[in-house]
Amino acid sequence: MELKGKVWKFGDDIDTDVIIPARYLNTSEASELAKHCMEDADKTFAGKVQKGDIIVAGKNFGSGSSREHAPLSIKASGVSCVIAKSFARIFYRNSFNIGLPIFESDKACDRISEGDLIEIDASNGLIKNNTKKEEYVVKPIPEFMQELLSAGGLMEYGKRKMGV
Repeated sequence: MELKGKVWKFGDDIDTDVIIPARYLNTSEASELAKHCMEDADKTFAGKVQKGDIIVAGKNFGSGSSREHAPLSIKASGVSCVIAKSFARIFYRNSFNIGLPIFESDKACDRISEGDLIEIDASNGLIKNNTKKEEYVVKPIPEFMQELLSAGGLMEYGKRKMGV
């Protein structure tokens, strides 16, 4: 799996209420959630993010409630993946369940800047920062998890396995 995009940078402790504020949880429609993604951290994000862009953040990304709305709003906004120093466990699981790739790397998060253009080789665990001409090693996504992501998440993966 290859991912490529421009970086949007956020800090530590970005919780699910920052990712998708609770005031918008009257819907689970992905396109509607995308309109408000990250608006409490950056009001311009939803209007400027482009398909394939990448979020890079600090530690404890996705803490807070267990709602799947958070990774769903990120994916629906066009973001191809999230790189952070660490993720809340439930956000980590929900991300793979809805088909949003995530990667953990202290070094990448420290070195990558807002606007950098990066490429990620998920199979081999390599992030290339084309802007700074640097590379960072991350844990590769296991083959099974890549199958989940390729299918579009856990539900779609299950449907494929069942022949539905």
